[in-house]
This record gives sequence, C-alpha cells and structure tokens, in this order.
Amino acid sequence: MAVGLKKKRRIQLIVIGFVLMGIATALIGYGAREGIEFFRSPSQVAENTPPPTEVFRIGGLVKEGSLIKEGTNARFIVTDTNEDVAVTFTGILPDLFSEGTGMIGTGKLINGVFEAREILAKHDENYMPKEVADALKEQGVYQPSAE
Repeated sequence: MAVGLKKKRRIQLIVIGFVLMGIATALIGYGAREGIEFFRSPSQVAENTPPPTEVFRIGGLVKEGSLIKEGTNARFIVTDTNEDVAVTFTGILPDLFSEGTGMIGTGKLINGVFEAREILAKHDENYMPKEVADALKEQGVYQPSAE
C-alpha cells in the first residue's frame, strides 16, 4: 500500500520541525551556559566544594569583625552562622554593605577563598535577599523584622 504524497510531505514537515526544535534548544542551552549561576550558602559550599571553574552565587551575613578594606580591595567572611567562607573582592562595595548585614556575591571559589566579581547588599534596613533569608531559616537563625 503506497503512502500518499500529502501524507509523506506531512511526515517530512513534522520531522523537520522536531529537528529545528532540537537545534534551537541546543543553541539556547549553549548560549545560556555562562549565564546560569547557582546560589549556595556557606554550609552548602563546605559540604560540596564547587570546582574552581564554576561561577556561582554565595550569600549570607558578613561576619562581625571580619571586614578589611585596603583601597578598592576588600576581604571579609560570609557566614550562615554554621559555616564561614572567606571572600575577596576588588572594586567599589555597595554603600549599604557592612558587617552583620546580608549580602550576595557572584564569583568562583579558588583555593578555599571565594573571589567575587560582584557584591550585592541589602537595599534598606529591612530587606534580606530571599536566598540569604532561606539559607538562614534552614539554620534556624533568621528572624524577620517586626515591621
């Protein structure tokens, strides 16, 4: 029994459509591979150390007494009160960045030190980044403001 020309064309178009969708998906994945940054708390970094080539976000509280500024270079410790991670950053820190406040940094963990390329801090006295608040809640430390 011969397959009709219309049916053959329809099958060819469906196959071509699936191939094109596969190519588009592959191109999107390839283009986004550098833009995907996973969030980790200091405890998660201590449990499963990421490779030095992986860019990720780390967040927590800036440990009291750990911030050292030398010109545009800064060193401090980010903590979730369970684990600590040393952080270095070269650049201008946000105005509201200070000890005891929430922060998120983007960068790589190299030789046990997180080398941040970007630092974000809370934008007012009541705000805590969602990822940081969730990580601190897991530790039983986060207390939302009463306002």
